[in-house]
Formats: sequence, C-alpha cells, structure tokens
Amino acid sequence: MSVRSRVRDALDHFPSTLARLGVVERSSATEAFDLAVPVMVTGGLRVLLRIADFLFVGIALGDAAIGGLEIGFQYYFIGFGLSLALTSGTISVVSRLQGEGRGGRANLAVKQSLLLSTVIALPLTAASWLYAEPMVAILTDDPAVVGYGAAYLQVVMLSLVFRFYSMVAARALAGSADTRTPMYVRLLTLPTNLVLNAVLVFGLGPVPALGVVGAAIGTAVANTLASLVFLALLVSGRYAVTLPLSRPHVDAGLNREIVRVATPLAGMRLLQSTARFPFLFILGVLGTPALAAYAIGRRVMLLALMPAWGYATAASTLVGQAIGAGDRDDATDYGWQTLRIGLATQLLLAAVLVVAARPLALAFGTEHVDLTVDFIRVFGLATAGFSVARTMRGSLRGAGDTRWPLYAELLGSYVVRIPIAALALPATVSISVAGFSFAPGLDLGYTAVFLAILVDLYAKAAVNTGRFWSGKWWGVAQRAST
Repeated sequence: MSVRSRVRDALDHFPSTLARLGVVERSSATEAFDLAVPVMVTGGLRVLLRIADFLFVGIALGDAAIGGLEIGFQYYFIGFGLSLALTSGTISVVSRLQGEGRGGRANLAVKQSLLLSTVIALPLTAASWLYAEPMVAILTDDPAVVGYGAAYLQVVMLSLVFRFYSMVAARALAGSADTRTPMYVRLLTLPTNLVLNAVLVFGLGPVPALGVVGAAIGTAVANTLASLVFLALLVSGRYAVTLPLSRPHVDAGLNREIVRVATPLAGMRLLQSTARFPFLFILGVLGTPALAAYAIGRRVMLLALMPAWGYATAASTLVGQAIGAGDRDDATDYGWQTLRIGLATQLLLAAVLVVAARPLALAFGTEHVDLTVDFIRVFGLATAGFSVARTMRGSLRGAGDTRWPLYAELLGSYVVRIPIAALALPATVSISVAGFSFAPGLDLGYTAVFLAILVDLYAKAAVNTGRFWSGKWWGVAQRAST
C-alpha cells in the first residue's frame, strides 16, 4: 500500500471513530471532513509559512523584528480580511447557484468577484506604499520596530491584488465542492514561498541578507504565482467553475448579491482588523517583548485554530448547497455536524501544542520564553471558542446570513476585548479620542490581556451559535435573489 493510501485510510478513520463514540453522525461528518481536509492542508501550509517567517526573522534579527513583522502583517491583514469577506460572498453565491443547477450563472459570479477585488485592492496598495512608516509608528515608539514593520508592509502589499484573485478562485472552487484543486495549487506555491523567504531573509549563497524585506518579497512572489496558476485553471474550462472570458463583464444582479453577502462580512473583517490595532497599541505600551511574545504565541496556536477555516468552508458549501436544493433539514444537520467534528479536531491539536509550548517558544530565538509560553497556553484555552465561532460563521455564510457574525464581532472585539485589555495599561497612560483624554488602565498587566483574548472568542461563539440555533437564517436564505 502506498504512503498516500495509508494517509487516506488514516484520515477516513477519524470521522468513523468519532461516529462510533457518538460524537458525530457519520455520513454528514464525513462529507464535512472530506471538504475540510484540503482547506486545512492549504491553511496549515500557509500557517507554517507565516510561522517560518517569524522564525527566520526572529533568529536573524531578534524580538524587535518579530514585533515589526507583527504590526506590518496586521495592516496587510486588512486587505487579506477584505478578500476573505468578498470571497465569502463568492462562495455563498456560487454554492447556491450550483445547488440550483445554474452553473453558467455561477461562472459569471466568479468574474464579478474578480472585478470587485481589483477595485478594493489597488487603493489599499497605494496607501501602504505611501504611508507605511507613519502607519506602523502609530502603534509603537520603538524605532527599530517601526523600521522593520514599514519595510515589510510596503513590499508585501504590492501583491495584494494577486492575493485577492487567488482567494476568489479558491473560494469559487470550494463553493462548487472542489476544495482539492486549491490545495494542489498551494502545495505548488507555498514551498516556493518558503524557499524564497529562507534565501532572502538569511542571504544564502550569492543573495544578500534582506531580513524582513526578504520575507515580504518571498510572500509577494508566491501570491503572484498562485494567482496566475488559479486563473489559468479557471480559464481552461476543465473545472466545476470556469472564468467566462466571452460573457458580459458586468452583471448588476450578481454584483448586488455578492456585495449584499460580503458587506456585513467586510464590515466584520474591518472591525476585526481595526480592533487589533488598539490591542497591539496596548501590547506596545507594555513593551516590545509583549509584542513579540504575542506574535509568536498566536502563530503557534494558529496550527490548532486553522482547522476551523477548513470546517467553515465545508459548512458554507454544504449548507449553501442544501439550501439551493430546498432542503432545510439537511442544511441544519450539516451545520451542527460540521461544528462537532471541527471542535473535536481543534481540541486535539490544541492539547498537543499546549504540551509542547516551551520547546516551540525556544525555537523562535526569543529572549522572553516564559511570556511566550503563557501566550501559547492562553490561546490554547481559547481554541474551543474560536472553533465554534468560526464554524458557525461558515454555516451562516452558506445561508447568506452574514449580519449576525458582524454583530458577534462588534460584541467580542469592541465591547469585550478592547475595554478589558485596556485595563492592562498603567494608570498613568492617557489616551485621547476626539479631543477627549482619559486613562482606562488599572495596571493589571498581562492578566487583563489574557482575559481579553478568552472572553472575546467565547462571546463571538455564543452569538453565532445562538443565531444558527434560532433557525432564522432560513428566512434570510429564502429572500436571497441571485
């Protein structure tokens, strides 16, 4: 038996074992698992790449470079988050149209998403090129961190439009239940990214050491390569969705529906991204070690959190297709079964990473190992909340009911996370908003930071789960017109 067959057999046993234990219903959970695995592999490779970035930069340049990379990446994540929002509209529309048997219109929806992505990405790229340094300096007064963060941001944002194109293509394929093709594309491009980053960060062979700029160049080249491969595949006409070059360029109805679904998600992504900046500011006040420890801890635990992306995609596809077929009971069952298998997967991974927290922290070359271990373990405790929130959000997205995840983001990030985290600040730190100054800190330090992370994610989980449990998403799905 080949290695591939053995791996496949081992994977097949996972939902079967959970079914025997009474955790899931075998048929629905297996469908969700089969769709989620390729997305998990793709996401896992992407997370490993980001971990490698921080690992390489930390070893080469230290904690200040890790802090700069974290801040620069968060600005990049605004664009990345908007691409996820837009492509969430794509996957919702494509999956429903496929479920209705309207493949031609699903193909046209892909073109509309590509056009919309260009309109969004280009202004963000220009702003980052022109204002990178002052953008990073808002969050820290450490000149080394500012220099590293601005250098990374300017270069990596040059590939944002290509990142959008890749996400549109991958989500369109996922909406038609093809999650393997995006995995294969990433298996080609992500190792390219990893090798380029290693060569450019450290300056291997005749190449000079470029540090954080090298990490940015590697990512930009890989983003561009992935988009070109994806677009070539869609144009080929060999896949479940295609890019119709000969069809009309603009379809107002499809654009409205994609935007309708994506707008709350875009708002949620913007709220999520902008909420990170006050949080990073608080960490910056606590010091560069806090920024670095948070960045490392978050990257490590993304390996456990990442399966939720796969299960959220599976939930969107299965719920959306069941709705397109007019089967409410199947849509509901897919949502709950995907949640169950997703939660089981993530808790197992989180337990392994929490146990290995110290050696993982040591590998990054940080001078603040104990603090980094603390962050890893706190994220481990938050894993269940993240899993539930993200998977339920995927189910709601499949139904086109994207407003409640936006409400969840408002509650978790702004009502809970920022106010609690602000209590970490020294009482002497004053913050000015709209000309009004106040001192929110109680000098609670990392206790407040850790509590903010935990309560944020579990609040979001409660809102998204409550909405799906209510069943009101069915009415939203029935009113959607594509």
